[in-house]
Amino acid sequence: MFLPTNKTEMQALGWDKLDIILVSGDTYIDSPYIGIAVIGNLLASDGYRVGVIAQPDITGSTDIMRLGEPGLFWGITAGSIDSMVANFTASGKRRRQDDLTPGGDNNKRPDRATIVYANLIRRYFKNTKPLVLGGIEASLRRVAHYDHWDAKIRKSVLFDAKADILVYGMAEKSLLELAGKIKNNEDINEIRGLCYISKSPKTGYLLLPSYDAVSADKQKFIEMFHLFCQNNDPLTAQGLCQLQDTRYLVHNPPSQSMNQQELDHVFDLDYQRDVHPYYKKQGLVKALETIKFSLTTHRGCYGECNFCSITVHQGRTVISRSEGSIIKEATTIAKLPDFKGYIMDVGGPTANMYAIECARKLKSGSCTNKRCLFPKKCRQLPLDHRPQINLLQKISQLPGVKKVFVASGLRYDMVLDDHKSGLDYLREIVKHHVSGQLKIAPEHSESRVLAAMGKPGPGYLVKFRAEFKRLNKESGQRQFLTYYLIAAHPGCELADMRALKKFASRELKMLPEQVQIFTPLPSTYSALMYYTGKDPFTGRNIFVEQEPGKKEQQKRALLHH
Repeated sequence: MFLPTNKTEMQALGWDKLDIILVSGDTYIDSPYIGIAVIGNLLASDGYRVGVIAQPDITGSTDIMRLGEPGLFWGITAGSIDSMVANFTASGKRRRQDDLTPGGDNNKRPDRATIVYANLIRRYFKNTKPLVLGGIEASLRRVAHYDHWDAKIRKSVLFDAKADILVYGMAEKSLLELAGKIKNNEDINEIRGLCYISKSPKTGYLLLPSYDAVSADKQKFIEMFHLFCQNNDPLTAQGLCQLQDTRYLVHNPPSQSMNQQELDHVFDLDYQRDVHPYYKKQGLVKALETIKFSLTTHRGCYGECNFCSITVHQGRTVISRSEGSIIKEATTIAKLPDFKGYIMDVGGPTANMYAIECARKLKSGSCTNKRCLFPKKCRQLPLDHRPQINLLQKISQLPGVKKVFVASGLRYDMVLDDHKSGLDYLREIVKHHVSGQLKIAPEHSESRVLAAMGKPGPGYLVKFRAEFKRLNKESGQRQFLTYYLIAAHPGCELADMRALKKFASRELKMLPEQVQIFTPLPSTYSALMYYTGKDPFTGRNIFVEQEPGKKEQQKRALLHH
């Protein structure tokens, strides 16, 4: 069932009061792709009465007060995207469209939505139940961080929002434990994956350089950031503390990763896979076109691209669903009345990481001194795409399914480094799972820029393109690669973009179209480079283009034909 969004729906369920109210910057789509739907349904399955207020009007009390006051806590999220990323382009222009808003107009998600919603609740509910922040905006802004839109170091969003608790990462376990402890009047301060404010540091926790110190000294900020990143693995992390005014941010170690059975349970919940009727009447929601008939196979990413926020939020460990759970969800989708026979995506943050993980990492935690795929694949990572081939073939054979696409991006270096089944996987993709174009993200061609991004060299791309072309010819098909590229990343100069254009023409035989200007996302290594002008791994100075006009010039250098 849908979670209630107004008093009438509460009364239909026989509820006079809610335990938890979730407030979101997205509209309410009841889908496993949407955070509030996952958290809401999971809490409801555990017996809690949960309601949703999506995209509330922040100019008055009508929306935020329509469900009353919760008995346990408020859950606040900016939505599936950081609100500043959702509202502004990399060049600082306000975006006109929002695919997670009915009607598509970008007019319902406020800037810094997490802070705005917390203030909205405080305005109309004095001395209310705890305000709990979550979602990707809160997760990326949980410690002192560089904010591109203010061009300065900001405090933890927990301080700026004047909230009580912040849960970070994929927070299902943390929130279930939190709800139980609040209900039973138990101490919450030991819950993993949780941050709170304290008058004193916590004994035994690492003390990060203070907010004042990292704001005044870029080298201190680099030191702080390394400590923060080194303590993000559930198996090895220490707790952290950081002085932010006269008080301390207490950052508990991350929540333990879900096991496969627990992850299956999350996806096996009874989602309606549609926009809630209360919001549906306000207009079409474009995001639904993509997610309604798509399947998530896993979470987490060990690619660790320096510009990407996925590892910071979902973690470096890939947790995969069982084949049975995925087949069950595909069967459910195939029975939907408006299903036309096409599964639009089978994937995750990176499609071909499904069922591939390092046994040593699962037992002892992520390595602190090396990465899984950069500068080259670690020998401990056992690549085998056969489980993915089998999964795609089984979904394709389900009654009512005509075609199964893989729309999530691929790590083509993993395909080529898998000498057992990599080319068999690519052959399967080419023959049966490409909708005209296959998306890959080389980002650049110049080795120096790629190294700053944490991406493999261009040799992999050239070889992958050749194999893709060969397999298309073998299967008698004419399909294309779509290349996502980045301009103005730290380390990238105008000459590098011109070299990229020549590379694309010479090696890829194409004129680039999909290029975006780099956005420094909070709590990523690329944002650290952008702010400090240094390579944090070597300490050397690195070129950073910060003038908006010259960033656009880099983009135009690639696109001007």
